[in-house]
Amino acid sequence: MEKESLKSWLWTIGLAIVLALVIRNFIFNTSNVKGPSMEDTLHERDHVICLVYPLYFREARPGEIVIIKSPIENKHYVKRLIGRPGDKIHIENGQVYLNDQLLEEPYIKGGETLAELENTWTLGEDEYFVMGDNRLPGKSMDSRAFGPVSKKAIEGIAVYRYFPFNKFGKL
Repeated sequence: MEKESLKSWLWTIGLAIVLALVIRNFIFNTSNVKGPSMEDTLHERDHVICLVYPLYFREARPGEIVIIKSPIENKHYVKRLIGRPGDKIHIENGQVYLNDQLLEEPYIKGGETLAELENTWTLGEDEYFVMGDNRLPGKSMDSRAFGPVSKKAIEGIAVYRYFPFNKFGKL
């Protein structure tokens, strides 16, 4: 009897682990914000729920907050998607232009967007442009510094903040 009970427990634990991994990798996961790059939308130590499954059916859309794997270090960043494949991003006089149209960005902190080395990017077929909402100098490591990111670098779409509890809600 004990042997059967042990097998049952091991099978249940194994199934729970497999289900947890499937949910985490293919349905949703969580991320926490580190640093000031997404202020005033998100703040240091905010925790968000990120959906993974939409990325199997559609591209991330401009304006969505995405979780990306950094192309320059072993970290994940929370950023806002600005441009998709084929788009042209141009920064001039503190303003962002997407395909030659002024981009309305009521969420940015700092009032203006500055570019350091380049100010125009035309995205290739697998390239996306991301920026933090905090556009004050030195506050966001994003595509202005490291260039466009590939589609495979986008690991989820942040949809809800669940911590701190008093700020719980849809993003």
